[in-house]
Amino acid sequence: MARRHYEGGGERSTFDVREWNPKTALGRKVKSGEITSLDEILQSGQRILEPQIVDALLSDLREEVLEVTSTQRMTAYGRKMQMRAVVVVGNSNGFVGVGVGKAADTRDAISEAGKIAKKNIVRVALGSGSWEESGAGAPHSLEREAVGKSSSTQIIIKPAPRGVGLVANKTSKSVLRLAGIRDAWTFSRGSTKNILNMVRATINALDSLNRLKLGVQ
Repeated sequence: MARRHYEGGGERSTFDVREWNPKTALGRKVKSGEITSLDEILQSGQRILEPQIVDALLSDLREEVLEVTSTQRMTAYGRKMQMRAVVVVGNSNGFVGVGVGKAADTRDAISEAGKIAKKNIVRVALGSGSWEESGAGAPHSLEREAVGKSSSTQIIIKPAPRGVGLVANKTSKSVLRLAGIRDAWTFSRGSTKNILNMVRATINALDSLNRLKLGVQ
């Protein structure tokens, strides 16, 4: 399996809501202006089936390609090459999502992954939860410690004082930065070199704080 790593440039997505023809009731409510907040959608538990919903509500969304790999699978006609991309999207202000896309070529795999990432977007509860500071100023870290797991990969994210920065491996740092977290300590174990598992574990940790607010275990 060939593997290539893409340095995250934080590429912005471009979207014109006037050219969008929604296919779902939720999409039509967003385009008509009946729904104006992504928080409203996520809190209601509605599924986002159209990536354009996120594009319409988050104009400052950025996209980062963390990995592109080539894989082969056997078909009735022989071996078939396929590209797989791992993409993270976020607005650096409380929203982040991950997607995996597969296609015959790299560009289409990245495009598909970006669309899936938007449909998987989650809210991140930003805060200033470190005991070493008063909590004054704009939120720059987490409200409290968060733990996430994906397969054999586990990560613990702890709030850090302002100015510490992101003490994390390269993969987790990309996710945290796109989520809007500027200061945090992280501790990870397991298969930390698996980029997809590392990304999912990090986002699961961030999303766990939402479940705590709702009283869900």
